[in-house]
This record gives sequence, structure tokens and C-alpha cells, in this order.
Amino acid sequence: MNNMFFDNLPALAVAVPLFGAFLTPLVSKIGDRARNVFVILVMGLTTTVVFLLVNDVFTNGIQTYVFGGSYQPGETVIRIFFEVDGLSAFMAIIAVVLPLVAVIYSWGFMKKETGLDKYYTLILLMTTGMIGLVLTGDMFNFFVFLEITSISSAALVAFWVNKGKAVDAGFKYIVISSIGALFVLFAIALLYGQYDALNMAVLANSIQYTFLDKMALVLLLVALAMKAGIVPMHMWLPDAYGCAPSSVTLVLIGATQASLYGVFRVVFTLYGRELTTAVNQVSLNVLLSVFIVALALATIVVGVLMALKQSNLKRMIAFAAVAEIGYMILAVGAALSTITVDSNTGVTMLTESGEMALKGGLFHIINDALDIGLLFLVAGAIYYATRETSVNKLGGLARNMKYTTVFFLIGLLAVSGMPPMNGFASKLLIYESTYQINPILAVIAILCSILLLAVFVKVFHSVFLGPKLSVFKDTKEVPKSMLLAMGIIAIVIVFFGIFPELVVNNIVQPAADALTDMLKNGLYVKAVLGVI
Repeated sequence: MNNMFFDNLPALAVAVPLFGAFLTPLVSKIGDRARNVFVILVMGLTTTVVFLLVNDVFTNGIQTYVFGGSYQPGETVIRIFFEVDGLSAFMAIIAVVLPLVAVIYSWGFMKKETGLDKYYTLILLMTTGMIGLVLTGDMFNFFVFLEITSISSAALVAFWVNKGKAVDAGFKYIVISSIGALFVLFAIALLYGQYDALNMAVLANSIQYTFLDKMALVLLLVALAMKAGIVPMHMWLPDAYGCAPSSVTLVLIGATQASLYGVFRVVFTLYGRELTTAVNQVSLNVLLSVFIVALALATIVVGVLMALKQSNLKRMIAFAAVAEIGYMILAVGAALSTITVDSNTGVTMLTESGEMALKGGLFHIINDALDIGLLFLVAGAIYYATRETSVNKLGGLARNMKYTTVFFLIGLLAVSGMPPMNGFASKLLIYESTYQINPILAVIAILCSILLLAVFVKVFHSVFLGPKLSVFKDTKEVPKSMLLAMGIIAIVIVFFGIFPELVVNNIVQPAADALTDMLKNGLYVKAVLGVI
């Protein structure tokens, strides 16, 4: 029985939240409390399954799973296929932790709302989509899980249908998602038409970098960059993050980063063997790195400058989230520029600074999810207590909301890259590595972090430390479930900041190794084909 359970962990990671989503409306008939407990238990079980799977992958290496049958390397893949490596496991952690915290937070935050059976069903479906997206080893199922995530996300963004801005944001999100989905589907069709395969490992072993392959690469990168909120395709993100309930925004951060995972998977795994292919005397990795770094700098600068002019707290945090996405792709773009071929062994590798940049970018993915997520939960707590989101109309809340004040302080220090928070650890890796590659990149990144710190210090003073407004004299601290959710994230932020090496060595390093796998060993392909 135990062996059967552990052998089917990849399937259970998707099946548990999926069946939980279908059962939630039925459990909701019993009562609100029963529904809330049920959803938290489902997410708790899903998190347990994913962590067991992650431990298995980090301990024993890449895990493959075929739905409806067994599989041996070298066999033809014709069923739904999951291939879980270090990068997939790393992203799966984010895909379950954020929804788990969100449903705990929702117990208090959403208790006065109606239609919560639909709300929790959509969160579980969104979790299913994110987990499937990062675990699948098949391009078509990647598209299917991407669509599940997009549709449920759009419905949750527009959950407050009585607010016109929320509906508008949901509509904008689904339009962007639909366009991206068409691009992804067209790219998959181009690859399938040439290689008669949908499995990522098979495609990675077959791609010849033809003109159609180049078209597929462009389509995939544009679609996934659009979904990840990279400038200039970020226009949906501030609206969606700003108008959705804060608990939804927390999960939406995970969905955004799942799309960013797709960018990494396409560039490093699908096209990994072509990263050193000569293209008009310039290697593909150099072309990609210049393009990605340019997008990263634009994303950072636009995000910070737009955050400076916002008066709405949630939109301000949303633009800060845009800037933080820029730091992640800056690190990855910088790492790509350092790919070299060892003259003695002929092995393709990253330089030491490139490996540092890659680890910094990956570490920042999980840190950003925690830091920006905590700030959004605090913004939700402020709205819950005051029904106000304008920074100019708030003041003196620290007197009545002491715990929320502490959580916001932790979040602003973390997102600004200040010690001893987790954001400092990951940004320091990015600064050091990019400085070795090009000092200008590091200078721009540091200056933007300083500006971001200035923005949030001003908000902290205005909202929490300013004069106490008479209209908020009776303001009380938020319910315990909301404090618990914020406390969980705050504790993890501080832990990651105090023990960064522990996190990097045990969680980030396997993900970084998986990204560079196609440059060195090709284990991702070998796990499916049995040969390289």
C-alpha cells in the first residue's frame, strides 16, 4: 500500500486538488465551516504529497510517470507523461505553498462574501493547473494545464463582480491569456508537424533549429513572457493583482511564476542543445541573453517608476511585483551570456559568475513569491479593517494593528533587498554575478532597489506611523486566520534570510542543475529515451 502511494505521487499531486475542487460545492452544502476545513485539508494533503515528491526527486533524481501504464526509458511515449526534475520540484513547492496560505487567509478575509463554494473550487482548480504545468513532460498537456490555470485565474480576478474594475481586469486577463494560448498551440503544432512528437525530452533531442523551430521559439517566448508579466507585455498584471481579492492575488503570483517557469523550460530544456549553435557568427545564447537582459532592465525600471506614482496600495505593490520579475529574468539572461565550451573536454558549461546569477535568479523566484505575497496579504488586511486602499486616506494604523504593522515592515525590507531578510540574500547573488558580467547591470539593479525601498518606507510612514485619523479610531486587528497566514510567510521570509545557504544548497541548487542539464549531461532526455 505504501509503495503504491509513493509510486503514484506525481498523479496524486494533481488528482487530490482536482477531486477536491469537484467535491467542494457538495461539502459546502453541509456548512461554511465544514467547507473551509475541507479545503484546508485538501490543500494540506496536496502540500504533503508534493513535498514527498520533491524529496524523492532531490534524493533520487528525475522521476517519470505515465498515466494509465508503466514506462521504461526508450519506450514510445503515447500517454499523459510527467517528468519531474529539480526545476519542476522547485516550482511545485511554490505552486502548493501559496494556495495553502491563501485558503487559510480566506477563512477570515472572505467570510462575509457570497459564492464561496465557487471561490474555493476555482482556487483548487488553479492549484491543479499550476502543479500540472510544472510537472508535465508533454507540450500539449503543458498547454492544457496552462489553460486550466488561465481560466480559473480570470474567474477569480473578476470574483467581485459588483466592482466594474474587477470585471474589466478579469476580461483583460482572459483576453491576454487567450492570445497567449493560441501562440502556444501554434508553436506546438509547428513542432509536432516536424518531429511527430509532443514529449519535451523527445523534442529536445530532435530539434534541428530550422526556420520553423525558430518561429516556435519566438511564439513560445512571447506567449509565456506575456503571461509572466514581462514589460512591455505587463499591462494586465497591475489590474489583475490590484483588483482581485488579496488571497487570490497570492495564488496569482504562483500562476505568473509558473508561466516564467515555462520560459526557462523552453529556453534551457527544449532548445538547450542549440544554445551554442552559431547564428550569423553569433551564438544563440548571446542573442537570447541580450534580448532577455534588455527586457529585464525595461521590466525593472518601468515597474519601479510606475510604483513611485501610485496612490493605491495594491497597484503600488503590483508594479513592485513587475519590477521583481525583472530581477529574475535579469539573472537568467546574464547567466545565458556566460555559456562557454571547455576547450579541453568539449563540455558546454556556465562560468562561475553565470552559475551564481542562475542560482540568484531562481532563489529570487521563491523569495519574490513570499515577499510580494506578504505585502498583498497586508494590503488585504488593511482593506478588511478600513475598507480603504488609498495611501493618502490612511494613517496611524500601527496603534490598532500592531501585528499587521510588523508584517508589512518585514515585507518591505524583504522586497527591497535589505538584510537580514530573504530578498537580500537572493539580490546579493544577482548583484555580485551581474557586476562580474557587466557592472552597469548591477548598478541599475541596485539603484532600482533603493528606489523601491524609498517607496515602501514612505508608504509605511503614511499608513502606519502617520497621524491617527479619526475615521479609523475604532479600527481593530484582523481575524486570527489572516494573522496566521501572514505569520507563516513572515517566518519563512526571516528563516530564508538567516539561513540562505541552507535554502540554496538544498532547494535552489537542484533547480539550477536541472536548468543547465541539457548543456552538460542531458539527463532529462536520457530519463525518457534511455540515450542521449
